[in-house]
Amino acid sequence: MTTALFPRTSPKRRTGRPRDHLTLGAGCVVALFVLMAVLGPLLAPHDPNAVDPLNVNAGPSATHLLGTDDTGRDLLSRLIAGTRASLTAPAVVITVSTTLGTLLALTAAWFGGWLDRFVSGALDIVFGFPGLIMAVLVAAVFGAGLTAPIVALSIAYLPLITRVVRSAAIRERNLPYVSALQLLGAPTFRIWLRHLLPNLLPLVLVQATIGFGYALLDVAAISFLGLGSQPPDPEWGLMVANGAPSILAGQPQQSLYAGIAILIVVVAFNLLGTGLSRRLLGENA
Repeated sequence: MTTALFPRTSPKRRTGRPRDHLTLGAGCVVALFVLMAVLGPLLAPHDPNAVDPLNVNAGPSATHLLGTDDTGRDLLSRLIAGTRASLTAPAVVITVSTTLGTLLALTAAWFGGWLDRFVSGALDIVFGFPGLIMAVLVAAVFGAGLTAPIVALSIAYLPLITRVVRSAAIRERNLPYVSALQLLGAPTFRIWLRHLLPNLLPLVLVQATIGFGYALLDVAAISFLGLGSQPPDPEWGLMVANGAPSILAGQPQQSLYAGIAILIVVVAFNLLGTGLSRRLLGENA
């Protein structure tokens, strides 16, 4: 009989979920841009609207780390200062659409019947109009600026939130604990606030996070078309539009840097939403 020099040991069982480095990195990127949006004027090395006619389309230097645009304005300062406007507008769109969409979903799922059919039919009609086209039409009627496009996009994003939350709310509505609470005489508002909403909150958070990236693209596209933010405001979509004529002249830095900023934020929010979906909803996607 022989004795093993190194007795076999069972592998240690991992406790908890493995750390998702990709989601963590995306969250850090999002936090960095949010910080830039809050502290933009303090972080910008120069006045973002200061024009220098003698230093137009200059390359990177010690004074201007990313160079200047077609009017001599510092590109780094405009990118940092433009973070606030570029993130605030989609944040308002997602906040309004998520709040109203969740309320509509709960109402339709709770009462059902003709009200549910009416809400579903109205959302189908709204869903037939692309959000960007709706925002462009509204901006063309009421004039350029971000107010009208924000309202239009908030309405256009309603079906995206309401449909998903409504399906989950119907499943939650039919669970036994809801019937038990009703038999005990619990008010409807209290059931919504203390039970349904907390159980639906992870799904709402995931949908809002992913939707933010699409809203950012729509807002930037509206500004690119000249119907959103107006010069000399530093906004990423507007910066892409203002730098477009210089691309053919071999000076793409204004459009390039603003486009990269948009791309980074959109990808970060999508990765963050996907990671939250795995963590909060237990999805494998």
